[in-house]
Amino acid sequence: MAPKPASLDHKESQETLVSLAQLDPSPIDSPEEELSEPLEGSSSATMPPSRATASSPGLGSSGHGPIFYLTRIQRYSSYTFTFFAGLHFANTSLIPLVYRSVPYSEPFLLMTRELYQTRLTEPLLVGIPILAHVASGITIRLLRRSQNKKRYHGDSSPGFWELVRSKTALSSSSTSHSSFSRIWPSFNNIAASGYVFTILITSHIAMNRILPLVVDGDSSNIGLAYVAHGFARHAPSAYVAYALLLSVGTGHMVWGMARWLNMAPPANWKKTTFDKPTRSRRRRAWWTINAVAISLAAVWAAGGLGVVARAGPSQGWLATVYNSIYEYAGR
Repeated sequence: MAPKPASLDHKESQETLVSLAQLDPSPIDSPEEELSEPLEGSSSATMPPSRATASSPGLGSSGHGPIFYLTRIQRYSSYTFTFFAGLHFANTSLIPLVYRSVPYSEPFLLMTRELYQTRLTEPLLVGIPILAHVASGITIRLLRRSQNKKRYHGDSSPGFWELVRSKTALSSSSTSHSSFSRIWPSFNNIAASGYVFTILITSHIAMNRILPLVVDGDSSNIGLAYVAHGFARHAPSAYVAYALLLSVGTGHMVWGMARWLNMAPPANWKKTTFDKPTRSRRRRAWWTINAVAISLAAVWAAGGLGVVARAGPSQGWLATVYNSIYEYAGR
């Protein structure tokens, strides 16, 4: 007697089909997805065109999707802002550290303002790069989420939702919810520090650039003495805010630039790297990048906190101007 053919409705068959349908979308994401976070990802310029553009529909004859262009906006805006950050680092840390005096260091700040604080250069070097960098990062995350949602929740397979309901009946709701919540792109340390840094640098710009214009109508008197006066008025909170700005900012910029230059190890490399030579090379890169970030933050703090913050309050009419600005901000 011939054996009875297996039923297509067999319980194990349905479970297998559902488990395949519920596979997390991450393994089939393109390498470009690693570039989707603020200042994150290795250089996609070194990727073959077929790999770098496979994730999204083409725009024009090049076949590049919107994420391709947004990633480049995000990358090159960080290069532009780095030029300003280098000048600001020299003005607020290196020069005060060399001269050990705010009055002697102030003229250098005024001179370099002619490079980055004019009507033309300030938007090009500071405002537009920051806005473009943050906006492109957020937009890329939303586009990646949309792509993952289509892949993960797509109903192109016959009987998809029937299989899902069948599988749900056999498994706990918490496991199913955890699986379906993976439509958002991965959120690593560089991305997290980028959003925190956005809040900190916005507050910094508001206090040192926007507020003086609102209160005094001019920011020509704002310099290192203004920062020193703020530390003298609100030492504890000022030190905490400045330390956060330095640590988060330098960590984000150094690690982000390392990713752009294809020098940083991938996320979760400690858990996913089993080859000993590769693991050793990635460990050295991890320690080197962290050492550079810590060294940069330490030098910046030595000049900013060690010299400028300890210069004391201003005197005379300048103190009156500074007090009115800080009082307007409720500080």
